[in-house]
Amino acid sequence: MRWICVAIAIPCLAQAQLRGITPEDYFAFELASDPRVSPDGSQVVYVVSHVDRAANRRIPTIWIAPTNGSSAPRVLVEENWSANAPRWLPDGRSVSFISSRSPEDTGTVAARRPGGARASQLWVVATAGGTPRRVSSLKNGVSNCTWSPDGTQAACLSRTGPSDAWPEGKERSDVRHYTHIAYKFNDTGWFDDRRSHIWIIDGRTGTARQLTSGDAWNDSDPQWSPDGSRIAFVSNRTGKELDQDRNSDVWVVLASGCSEAAQDGGRCSLTKISSAKGPDNSPRWSPDGQNIAFESAADEDEPVQLLMAPSNGGAIVDIAPDLDLNPTDLQWIDRDRLYFGSIIKGETHLFRLDPSTKRITQVTSGPRAVRSVNVSRDGRTFVYLGNDFSHLDDVYSAPASAAGGGPARKLTNLNAALWSQLQLAPVERMTYKGADGWDVDGFLVKPIGFQAGRKYPLILSVHGGPAGMYGVDWFHEFQVYAAKGWVVFYTNPRGSTGYGRRFQRGIVNEWGGKDYVDIMNGLAAVVSRNPWIDTTRLGVTGGSYGGYMTNWIVGHTNQFKAAVTLRSISNFISDDGTRDGAYGHRDDFGGDIFERMDFYWDRSPLKYVKNVTTPILILHSDNDYRVPIEQGEQWFRALKHFGKNAEIVFFPRENHNLTRTGEPKHLVESLNWQLYWFDKYLEGKDVLPPNQR
Repeated sequence: MRWICVAIAIPCLAQAQLRGITPEDYFAFELASDPRVSPDGSQVVYVVSHVDRAANRRIPTIWIAPTNGSSAPRVLVEENWSANAPRWLPDGRSVSFISSRSPEDTGTVAARRPGGARASQLWVVATAGGTPRRVSSLKNGVSNCTWSPDGTQAACLSRTGPSDAWPEGKERSDVRHYTHIAYKFNDTGWFDDRRSHIWIIDGRTGTARQLTSGDAWNDSDPQWSPDGSRIAFVSNRTGKELDQDRNSDVWVVLASGCSEAAQDGGRCSLTKISSAKGPDNSPRWSPDGQNIAFESAADEDEPVQLLMAPSNGGAIVDIAPDLDLNPTDLQWIDRDRLYFGSIIKGETHLFRLDPSTKRITQVTSGPRAVRSVNVSRDGRTFVYLGNDFSHLDDVYSAPASAAGGGPARKLTNLNAALWSQLQLAPVERMTYKGADGWDVDGFLVKPIGFQAGRKYPLILSVHGGPAGMYGVDWFHEFQVYAAKGWVVFYTNPRGSTGYGRRFQRGIVNEWGGKDYVDIMNGLAAVVSRNPWIDTTRLGVTGGSYGGYMTNWIVGHTNQFKAAVTLRSISNFISDDGTRDGAYGHRDDFGGDIFERMDFYWDRSPLKYVKNVTTPILILHSDNDYRVPIEQGEQWFRALKHFGKNAEIVFFPRENHNLTRTGEPKHLVESLNWQLYWFDKYLEGKDVLPPNQR
């Protein structure tokens, strides 16, 4: 029977050699994005980014692969170009991309960083290989480029404004001056006088002409008509955009610009397609050019409708009256097939809409996230990114006939070397009753090396938003917690997207109310169903809305032994006056702070700071304009004022998106700060903070 022992020992040894994931494994991740299928469906281009740890930045590379898997993927544009946004030219023989590299520059990305960033320009490279050719040379660079149907011109966005005419060599003031309520944004920082407009760039000569203009609005998302004569785009032309008005509309303009007959007061005559008072976005031409489908919402926090209108203007039709999803990435194939993606009950999938019958069909299914779907021009091939609980994104292709979840082909095997070293924790889904008897989804991550009979600490995590969703997806931090031997429970309380309009808007007047009940009912349910959870060692964490809820929770219960709050709200009154979206909680709170001051204060964690007994770590970013740094400071100072156990950590140069798109070293260190706090108060370890190791 000796051979039985040997047969068993080998897999046991292999299992023993696997390890749990660490924060530092982020430095080894290969991150896929932006897959684009060729017009004939035979090839796909996509971006893979890796971290250059020495340079502390992510380096993108553009790859190309056959969609039938007949050969291995190959690099199309190497990393020293730092290229993004690959887009096929209509002939299928070339691909454009955006890069800030100059034509004479042959150095590496790291060597080119000193001296500041260059303006990004449009480039083209043949799929057969060769040196890329620069197309555009606009002073402020380009973005969001789309090609005309004949491939001769590109419509791109570029920023222009009065400061562009400032005489060279003349000294300028560095004082910021504003006359509008909107003067900063989290991702872009402080506004200047430049606005985003559409430029038409000749694909052969690079000659550029400005198509749209205006100092009081921005234009975005240019989309060519099928015959190349017109361009649809999105713009808030009320003149109130910079005063926090959200009424963006869909417009159409002649691609050739204005003839004398088309001019109106010196401006190009435009056709307004949409009419809602809220944001209208994502215009997509029907294949015959007769209609434009678009997304519409009553306000930015409201669920989205799918509407369609004649491309010359006219009656608007609701083409999906029974829609209770969150559509994104609209793509027409023919008059009977309009595809879109949506999150749905903890998953992300592709859907098909027949505008004539208004029937919606789910195309993909299963416990996974299917996103960034792109369909070939002939409608026969899909490409997409797919991931799940235990894998980062890979690139897949599938025939469009696979409407019921038919055969899909995995084209990449990113991170395979890393995965071969790791043991990742399984995730279990559960449903429980929240406030009002509503069904609420929760997800349980068991610790690595789970053993029956042992007790394990648990960390409760609350997502941001609240219009967001946890579910079937890759979450690095949860796997890191599990590798430490901790249970993770995360949930989708009311306000979360993916569960219909009623559930999403169930957050109105309920911040700190029924959402809190939803979350705490989930904690009670998971503890009741899993008696091996150590209820004397509970932690709680979350970012943005999740940070708000973390602060609220520790002010209303002493169940938790440790809390980490990230980019969190503590005082709604000061937050609404200093954030980038001024008075942005009006729709959720039934009025602004001047109308409902007492309610805002009642729902502010700061009001209840004296109740806090949980040790709490505050992580906040210097350049967070969504939840300004004063929110973290107020919370920390009040906690210390009342003698509470609290520490605060500030991250320089970072904004609200630190834990997703921050500098790699800061992203990793933020996770290590979380481990430090939970190690200290859930495990009772005497550990040094990350900046002292």
